[in-house]
Amino acid sequence: MSRASVCFLIVLMLMIGSFVIAGDLTPPAGPVSPTMKKLDEVEPRIAINAVNTPGDADSIYKITAPGSYYLTGNVQAQVFSSKHGIEIASSGVTIDLNGFELRGGAGMGLFDGIEITVSNLLNIEVRNGSVSNWGGSGVSLASLNAGNCVIKNLRVSGNARYGVLCGANSTIHDVIVSANTLTGIETSDICTISACVASNNGGLGIKTGDGCTVSGCTASGNNTAGVQVGAGSTMTESAAYANAGAGFSVTVGCVVTDSAAYLNGTYGFLLTTGATVTTCIASNNTLDGIRVASQCVVKDNQCANNGFNGDGAGIHATSNNNQIDGNRCVANDRGVDVDAAGNVIIRNVCSGNALNWDVASGNTCYIVVAPTSAAISGNSGGTAPTANPWANFTQ
Repeated sequence: MSRASVCFLIVLMLMIGSFVIAGDLTPPAGPVSPTMKKLDEVEPRIAINAVNTPGDADSIYKITAPGSYYLTGNVQAQVFSSKHGIEIASSGVTIDLNGFELRGGAGMGLFDGIEITVSNLLNIEVRNGSVSNWGGSGVSLASLNAGNCVIKNLRVSGNARYGVLCGANSTIHDVIVSANTLTGIETSDICTISACVASNNGGLGIKTGDGCTVSGCTASGNNTAGVQVGAGSTMTESAAYANAGAGFSVTVGCVVTDSAAYLNGTYGFLLTTGATVTTCIASNNTLDGIRVASQCVVKDNQCANNGFNGDGAGIHATSNNNQIDGNRCVANDRGVDVDAAGNVIIRNVCSGNALNWDVASGNTCYIVVAPTSAAISGNSGGTAPTANPWANFTQ
């Protein structure tokens, strides 16, 4: 076959192939519909900006309708600006800071990073970002009877009033508050605070209303108490370190478990009436490791090196009707100190305190010096300390 014939066949095959793979060039009847998703389908949330959430005389941005909102960049307030960062005027609002910072500036007056300005708002959430350096508070969701709020995954610092404020029935999780002028985190009643850190705030680290739960939190370097909980609250697996006041301040009917107070400026644990503290550690606090008023249960705790300025006890009961049971007090100024009659003091151990026991008359208390035994090797031996199962021991 000649070269010309070969070229003709190749051209013919290419032409036939193009007819086979070509689609129908006639468009379908009716209007042409888009095949791509619309922007609100790709990102159904609402961007916080001057178009979607325009501010007013006292806010940079203002949210006036329910919905899910998000930041698209950092927000920096102008110097001497008399405006909140984001003002919320509707229930049912979720704000995702999207990892960005909402930052105040100098000379701002009492304006907040995020603030509620309408009464009785419910179901508001703020999450995922930083709020700092506002003339008022960082995040304020407590005013005007607001409630049912969620605050999580935030870093709130350097604000001239509070770090975070929250109304009743709310949840605060994974929030770090530091160097705020007043309290770091403050809530109303029936709230849950978990996995939070409050450090170097000018007031309390964490303060709750009544019936709240605090778990897995740390308070350090605050200018008054580390954590203060309202009546009927519970606190567990938390730590208070080097606060100027008490590590934990606990009011009526509260329960504290599995927590540690170390190197605080007054008391490790300060309990008033009808509270319980169990399986906790109080060490190296300036005054008492655990101090209780009346009707409290102090059980299975360890208290060491408290009262190192010569005025403090491992456990100190100032009134009556307390049960002090199964604790160990070592190397304190005083081991167990009971000022009033009518308490039950059983099964405690004191060792190496400047004064092991200082118990007023009229209490149920039996103390023995625990005898030591000779060396033991094998299957038996030793010396029984006492046949009384309720006895307290001095080692």
